[in-house]
Amino acid sequence: MAETKSAASAQQKKSDNMISLLAPVACLVVGYIIWRFVLGSGSNFSGGSENGGFWPDREGPKTALSKMYLGGIIVPILIGTLLTMITFVVERFLTISKAAGTASNAEFVRKVQYHLANKNVDAAIAECDKQKGSVGNVMKAGLHRYKEMIGNTSLDTEQKVLAIQKEVEEATSLELPMLEKNLVFLSTIASIATLMGLLGTVLGMIRSFSALGEDSGGGAAASKLSVGISEALYNTALGIGTSAFAIVFYNIFTTKIDAITYGIDESGFTLTQSFASLYK
Repeated sequence: MAETKSAASAQQKKSDNMISLLAPVACLVVGYIIWRFVLGSGSNFSGGSENGGFWPDREGPKTALSKMYLGGIIVPILIGTLLTMITFVVERFLTISKAAGTASNAEFVRKVQYHLANKNVDAAIAECDKQKGSVGNVMKAGLHRYKEMIGNTSLDTEQKVLAIQKEVEEATSLELPMLEKNLVFLSTIASIATLMGLLGTVLGMIRSFSALGEDSGGGAAASKLSVGISEALYNTALGIGTSAFAIVFYNIFTTKIDAITYGIDESGFTLTQSFASLYK
């Protein structure tokens, strides 16, 4: 039974990892489609041509959004990064909200303590079924071992407490990776989005100054330079904005995970202390 559960868990983990790896690639592809066919649509510009293949020439943007197209090839990567961030924010929000349980973990632990104090283990398990979430799952696994240890006559109290503690630790080891999964994408985006935005800006300014060097007209050249710099700065704005949101949500999720982890630790302490005091 344990081997079957382990194999199923491994298969599910492999499937989830594949989805996590495919999501950023899909977001980058969608980012390019948005940049090329929405922002870069010919109807958004007064001039230009289809020359350039995947990066057609465009001139005279009609809207502020279409100016983003002229920011260069880094823009679709930044759009894909933004979409990746949004994807994993939604995924983590749904997962962590489910893991938090249906009610306050502190209140749940108090109810379990009350039932254990009255030696009503079945009622405590019923509370776990109501609570659900990571704390409820860990507590339920510990309570089943708790109930098993009550009728065990071959072990002394210390060994029984260690058995309960081990069960709680094993259940915790299954819950924590699920809580922390995919946060690495948010932390990575928070680190590199700004740098990518700056890279796009530098590349845009290189193009602008190159065009300035080729143009001998003073006023017209200055005008082109200012427009080019404005377009290049879209990269910086998009990169900084993406990074800022990634940092905010990363901190929110880690705070929630810390609260759940504290609840798991408290549940394990409750079980071991209760058993040690009631079944000496």
